[in-house]
Amino acid sequence: MARIIHYRDKCIGCGICQEMQPSCWRMSKKDGKASLLQAVIKKGIHQLVITESDIRTTEEVIKACPARIIKLG
Repeated sequence: MARIIHYRDKCIGCGICQEMQPSCWRMSKKDGKASLLQAVIKKGIHQLVITESDIRTTEEVIKACPARIIKLG
């Protein structure tokens, strides 16, 4: 089982994650940062369990993120 790990506090709000994987990401209107939809927050780190079919797209999002704050765990 794979998991997206997002360090939201370091997000720069470029929006590439939402553009590439809209099923998992939205840009917050409050602070302009990316929000991982339906994530569980543990110690300030946002986490979301994803299906095997989402792994390839998530890997592309990870590569595209200029802040390097998205990981696959």
